[in-house]
Amino acid sequence: MAKPILIAGPCAAESKEQLLLTANGLRDSLLRRGLHLDFFRTGIWKPRSKPGDFAGCGEEALPWLQFIQQEYDIPVCVEIGTAEQLDLCEKYDIKAVWIGARTAVNPMAVQEIATAARNRDFTVLVKNPMVADLKLWVGNIERFLNVGLTKVMAVHRGFADSSESVYRNRPSWEIAIDLKVRFPQIPLLCDPSHIAGQRQYIAQLSQIALDYGFDGLMIESHCQPDQALSDAAQQLTPEELAQMLSELKFKDAMTSPAENELRKQRTQIHNIDTQLSVLLSKRMKIVDSIAKIKAEHNLPVVQPEQWNKVVRMYQDNSLQDDDYQEFITEFLELLHQSSIKRQRK
Repeated sequence: MAKPILIAGPCAAESKEQLLLTANGLRDSLLRRGLHLDFFRTGIWKPRSKPGDFAGCGEEALPWLQFIQQEYDIPVCVEIGTAEQLDLCEKYDIKAVWIGARTAVNPMAVQEIATAARNRDFTVLVKNPMVADLKLWVGNIERFLNVGLTKVMAVHRGFADSSESVYRNRPSWEIAIDLKVRFPQIPLLCDPSHIAGQRQYIAQLSQIALDYGFDGLMIESHCQPDQALSDAAQQLTPEELAQMLSELKFKDAMTSPAENELRKQRTQIHNIDTQLSVLLSKRMKIVDSIAKIKAEHNLPVVQPEQWNKVVRMYQDNSLQDDDYQEFITEFLELLHQSSIKRQRK
């Protein structure tokens, strides 16, 4: 694939010092590894789920970002939710903006911004809406194309899903791939930070995206992630980000289709194994809680009717071949015995 597009920076603008330290760290860390930053990103008007949550410094941050853009020769990209915010960005020569997932669920708000962007030289990144609605995502992109913008990109950041128990947002890769099929000319980026919700998953999600043929990555990076005022758990230091990027495997024209396909499948298996390990740990913690309740109320450790429900659930959702059925039988027996052992302790 061609050189991937790389966008990085803090979740939110907290201070001029924080932005400068992060921008400087990204420039130096990436440069040492022969990598290049296409855009420095940050949120200055972040739509927050709860009132009172830190939402960025607002217009105050625009002169700081203008300075970074000039000093480091890196275009700056910020999130906007209104046409007025688009005007303010242009005032400070910020010509790249993104439409966030919360704004993307409101077609009228997106149309207002698109109309304001007509005949103006903006790069617009359109994130998927929080809901898993391909038509809504497609429609938002078309709004910007219809007003004549030529520099439009799509960003996949996962979908809010209450059943997702490992990642912050469900990836639903097939939706992003369907979007790419509809708009092959538009760069498709992945935002693994918001899919993951925790920094330890960002590398493998980035690799999955690259293996699927995404055109780049949009990743949150902070000079001091643990002290970040928003999304602390999912941000990487500039050095951590540069190291991670240097270890990713990019598709090579010289690599055979079979090798590319194998890498994609192996990355997906690694992704599934990570989730399984987390879920099994969570399951055992719940088993410990159940054991305490049983002990306090003098209930028996083994309750066959409950376990039979578990077995039926696995059987209803299992592959119908003999080898897999044998594996499930042995796995469930081991799982049951381990649960009983923990409860007896």
